[in-house]
Amino acid sequence: MKKLLFSLIISISTFSLLSAQTIRVIDSEDRKPIRDVAVFNHSKTRFGYTDLAGEFRINAFRESDHIYFQHPSYVNIDLSMEQLREMNYTVILQYKTFEIDEFVVSANRWEQNKDEVPNKITPIRMAQVEFANPQTAADLLGTSGEVYVQKSQLGGGSPMIRGFATHRILLVVDGVRMNNAIFREGNLQNVIALDPNIIENSEIIFGPGAVVYGSDAIGGVMDFHSKKAYLSTSDKINLKANALARTSTANKEKTAHLDFNLGGKKIGFMAGYTYSSYDDLEMGSVGNESYRRPEYQEWQGTGDMVIPNTDPDIQVESGYSQHNLTAKLRFQPTEELNIQFINHTSVSSDVPRYDRLVEYRSGNLRYGDWYYGPQKWIMNNVSVDWSPGNRFFDAMKIVAARQYFAESRHDRKFNDSLIREKYEEVIAYSLSADFEKEFDGRIIFYGLEAITNDVNSTGEGRDIITGETFPESSRYPDGDNRYNSFSAYGGFKYPLAESVFLNGGLRYNYTTLHSTFIDNSYYNFPFDEIDTKNGALTGSVGAVWQIDEKTKININGSTGFRAPNVDDAGKVFDSEPGAVVVPNPGLKPEYAYNLDLGFSRDLFDILHIELTGYLTWLDNAMVRREFSFNGSDSILYQGEMSQVLSIVNAGSATIYGGHVSMQLVPARNIRIKSNLNLTKGTDNEGVPFRHVPPTYGSTHVIYENKKIKIDLYADYNGEMSYEDMAPSEIEKPHMYAEDENGNPYSPSWYTLNLKASYQLGNTALINAGIENIIDHRYRPYASGIVAPGRNFIVALRLKI
Repeated sequence: MKKLLFSLIISISTFSLLSAQTIRVIDSEDRKPIRDVAVFNHSKTRFGYTDLAGEFRINAFRESDHIYFQHPSYVNIDLSMEQLREMNYTVILQYKTFEIDEFVVSANRWEQNKDEVPNKITPIRMAQVEFANPQTAADLLGTSGEVYVQKSQLGGGSPMIRGFATHRILLVVDGVRMNNAIFREGNLQNVIALDPNIIENSEIIFGPGAVVYGSDAIGGVMDFHSKKAYLSTSDKINLKANALARTSTANKEKTAHLDFNLGGKKIGFMAGYTYSSYDDLEMGSVGNESYRRPEYQEWQGTGDMVIPNTDPDIQVESGYSQHNLTAKLRFQPTEELNIQFINHTSVSSDVPRYDRLVEYRSGNLRYGDWYYGPQKWIMNNVSVDWSPGNRFFDAMKIVAARQYFAESRHDRKFNDSLIREKYEEVIAYSLSADFEKEFDGRIIFYGLEAITNDVNSTGEGRDIITGETFPESSRYPDGDNRYNSFSAYGGFKYPLAESVFLNGGLRYNYTTLHSTFIDNSYYNFPFDEIDTKNGALTGSVGAVWQIDEKTKININGSTGFRAPNVDDAGKVFDSEPGAVVVPNPGLKPEYAYNLDLGFSRDLFDILHIELTGYLTWLDNAMVRREFSFNGSDSILYQGEMSQVLSIVNAGSATIYGGHVSMQLVPARNIRIKSNLNLTKGTDNEGVPFRHVPPTYGSTHVIYENKKIKIDLYADYNGEMSYEDMAPSEIEKPHMYAEDENGNPYSPSWYTLNLKASYQLGNTALINAGIENIIDHRYRPYASGIVAPGRNFIVALRLKI
């Protein structure tokens, strides 16, 4: 009885101590507190961050827990409760010479050590985003220096990874694929529906990710994770809030953001809202004169007038606005079970298609209007994480989601009162189940996924004077449009030796596409439905050899595929002046075969270098080519004779390139980072591949202490000559400069930029910056809008 009473007293004393205990995390050299250190247990069922004083209450942690401390600038450690008591609850972290993330999630959907993964993966963490202050999620990806971003208009941003873009790269948001059945070959702006201010971390996988993610993941995967809903680690409600106000001069940006977290012991709620408004973008003043906008069009009651632009550096009709709302409800009834309900909602204003508004025909502006209607995206998902540790799996994750996409296109020829309007809606359902099991250091992972997309497409013409409407063809088949995908996958991670890890996996995907034409009178197609069924087996195998603490080699072979979707097989649209794309019901999937080789090395304890080379062979490639329709190579489309094109399986393409990066740390507070990306690619006929960007890179010189961070950096792009440009770009000469032979080309360019942040007390952070200090006038390759000129940015962040 005495022993029992003594044990009870000890237990109660320990519990009371933990209930009131606060840990403090400090730097090993200057002993100053470290904020934003992630503190969590092994299963991450208890998770939080240190505050501005470097403190965190550990009330909710158990005596048996190991507590992990993770920060991108410090060496990660884990400690037991007993060790914490011995350290008097003061945790000392050692500064990490090189900023290299140690853990990634996207490689197989489960967190693992980056040194054991053969894929090239680049994380972008929240602290980087807050410092860089990107206006959109596309700009967020651009801050990596390893993703090329194309923009047809200000309200755009189409990422390019290793010469692939749009429907050959995959967007994933909180475990749900964002790609849908109308993701097109041309440039896409869907990524800007994401709110960069609510993203906690992002990971970019380079190369095929088909084993884990399925169709479309040929060039890579962009995996976004929004802010978590945190529970309380004490008896008090966990209340946290973040606010942002930002303005910039180049497009008179006005952005306001607020998010907050309410957390109890078992239930947590997080919500965030962002509003952004952008005026017409101002380009630089030094550079190519042909990029300027000397005049613009304006409808004046009965016709269009050409108005002289009083400031030709202002890109009239480029501004837009956007609302974003995110909400999460988390319920954790037990240590092993975690349930989340997530909503993302994004709605934009009309978005002018700037590249079309500056297009001329016979010396005159071609269009009076060309804009996208409000882009809407609503995603609702529920995720269940369960870690029972049974004989079949240690952890399971099930995600069920419904997404709604709405977009429209509105175009009107100059001095024509008839505007053509095409509307598309997609409802996408998905269900995935992923499992992980460990056996004596060997890990297997496996899963199932089912996806269905329903597409509704309509069209009409409208007289903007009388309001009268007229029948008009739809962009896609006007009947049923359904795309389905069913898949199963499995993979492993096997330690061949203490320093060698082998990774591999297989996935089988079965896809179907069914589309019907109700009204075939517009084109008289020789078919009234499109029906395809395709199966694909993909795989990967790779190895990582950690030669020593400073040297690593990785090699990875992988395959990917992309099944034709509604946009590939069934659309009708004008791809460029004088050309029209028509459906091709005979399309087959394309397959990618990829080899990656990577090397990294630390030198002299102050220099870290990384080299990556890759080669991708795309077989049965779906590309746009000349086509015949009812025996003719041209048809009358929207009042003009247009050459017939279609998406066809045209042989193969070879894309190859490399990436080199380095970090130099000559002193504790100074860091120099630089990277360079080279990509080349042609099809089997020697024709340049469409989404291959020019050589590009960046160099940063960074000074940072506890309160101040300053980054002086340069972004730079090589020239894209006429001979290296894809035919689809050559056919848009109004977007390019002229070389000495009068041919279009994209000149090289660079910008010099400066950004800084300063910590005010415990709650406020000021960010400021100057982009394009030299005020260069340049247009990134394949972009329709000219890049911003000299741009002053000021932002205030508050955290409580």
